[in-house]
Amino acid sequence: MDPDATEPVIGPRARIPNPALQSLAFLVGDWRTTGRHPALPGRTVGGRTSFTWHEGGAFLLVRTHVDESGFPDGMAIIGSDNGSGRLVMVYFDEREVSRIYAVVVGGQHTVTWSRDDPTIAQTVTIRAEADGTLISTGPITEHGGPWGADLSQVFHRIR
Repeated sequence: MDPDATEPVIGPRARIPNPALQSLAFLVGDWRTTGRHPALPGRTVGGRTSFTWHEGGAFLLVRTHVDESGFPDGMAIIGSDNGSGRLVMVYFDEREVSRIYAVVVGGQHTVTWSRDDPTIAQTVTIRAEADGTLISTGPITEHGGPWGADLSQVFHRIR
């Protein structure tokens, strides 16, 4: 029982690592980001991202911030579906935008999340480099138009 609560904690036995998410462990930590976006040619934008285990590792929580107006603060939670063998991400940001992404883990510490929707489709791939940094890249398209570059970032571990 939680000493500050009058009721027992609900579901404590489920607060355990989800084996389906263990391949994402390379992301866990707090990161300082630098990046480029086609809407800001020649400029580097900073920010922060954190990946933390949630509920003992049952889920992976993602929080993002870019130090530039026009880029929303966001958060997401990644979980799994044993029946289909799929990973999914549910995203939400300060604009009240909510999206679902398919998540695919590749070999050698690579993860891709993608969304195929007629209004906005995008893919983000993050890969770990030998020096411990993470690199993210990915294309985006809006309303079925041509695919183009989206925000690309380099993640430097803070902790």
